[in-house]
Amino acid sequence: MQWNTEDKRALLQAFMCVRSVDELRRFLRDLCTEGEIEEFAKRFSAAKMLQQKVPYSSIERQTGLSSTTVARVARWLQKGAGGYRLVLGRLKKTL
Repeated sequence: MQWNTEDKRALLQAFMCVRSVDELRRFLRDLCTEGEIEEFAKRFSAAKMLQQKVPYSSIERQTGLSSTTVARVARWLQKGAGGYRLVLGRLKKTL
């Protein structure tokens, strides 16, 4: 994916302007459909479970994600840009 476009830079800057959970909730609700937000939440849950070594079949059952999507999240968790690992690591430190 090409990140160095004006519209994508503007989107990243918009996320950086968010100052609270409430502001992020409001921004995401205006930006995304309910279905997209649900999908993001399921994928993030899958990433958390994968990090905890939960079996794919349990993740599929608990999230409703397809085996293909769970495998894709696993691949991104292991060999992606490091975003899942970064955020999950920071969340672990705050709990």
